[in-house]
Amino acid sequence: MRKLRNSELNRLTVDEFKETSKTPLIVVLDNIRSCNNVGSVFRTSDAFLIEKIYLCGITATPPNKEIHKTALDAEKSVEWKYLEKTEDAVTELKNAGFNVYAIEQVENSISLPDFKPEANEKLAIVFGNEVKGVQPKVVNLCDGSIEIPQFGTKHSFNISVSAGIILWDLFQKMNEEKNAGKLRLKKLI
Repeated sequence: MRKLRNSELNRLTVDEFKETSKTPLIVVLDNIRSCNNVGSVFRTSDAFLIEKIYLCGITATPPNKEIHKTALDAEKSVEWKYLEKTEDAVTELKNAGFNVYAIEQVENSISLPDFKPEANEKLAIVFGNEVKGVQPKVVNLCDGSIEIPQFGTKHSFNISVSAGIILWDLFQKMNEEKNAGKLRLKKLI
């Protein structure tokens, strides 16, 4: 086996990325304290064509050397917006027709394998602070909560790991729905 060179990967340019259609999924970062975690979320969001990232509270914003260290220029491709209060981000998204879910361990949370987005559903997901999680007042504003199953001794994943797991899973499920819809349409024609 030969490792592929970057030039062989046929990746989009930043301009092409900005013009391509996006996954109808918004990421909200609620008071993330580590710039490395913020950069990782940008990089993962770029990989899955995430529509936008809302940076809230103490979450750092680009341009920032520490964000860039892990984002590797994804902070230039993925659209982002800063809001001081995460509650304002959730309210804005709900008013724009998004269903908003906290990624949090709460009563009646939905296990990630059981979460099935509807076809054409506009989703927003809120990731919380590395120590405190998603603020309770923000969780209460959300339409629900999604939980990643865990089986060891630890109570949580790092935010960048959670983002990778959640975004990959939702990207797959949302594209399955889109592709299933195309197949149903094709059968009707």
